[in-house]
Amino acid sequence: MNDTPGSWTPDGEIAPKPTEDQLIAACASVYDPEIPVNIYELGLIYAIDQTDDGAVKVEMTLTAPACPSAQELPEQIRDAILMVPGVTSCDVEVVWDPPWDQSRMTEDARLALNMF
Repeated sequence: MNDTPGSWTPDGEIAPKPTEDQLIAACASVYDPEIPVNIYELGLIYAIDQTDDGAVKVEMTLTAPACPSAQELPEQIRDAILMVPGVTSCDVEVVWDPPWDQSRMTEDARLALNMF
């Protein structure tokens, strides 16, 4: 967690800008209910962008277009990102290009799922 205090202005304190590690950790707190690996390790997060005003945009995909969690996973990501101090808004977009495949998984995820 970023322990750096925010800046002070005559209008009050401004929350510190979230770090990339904080945003990744928020994404990694979300798990696909059918797979015991977080969605960041699965390689479902394609991009995390933020602006200076605390707005965050996440591009993610799903393992398959017919994924039963297609509605809830983006909402869970948005909710997790919004919990990071300094985040003012979060937009999560599900993209299909490039398509997800197992090569996007981390080595830890492959080990956990016994997929080599």
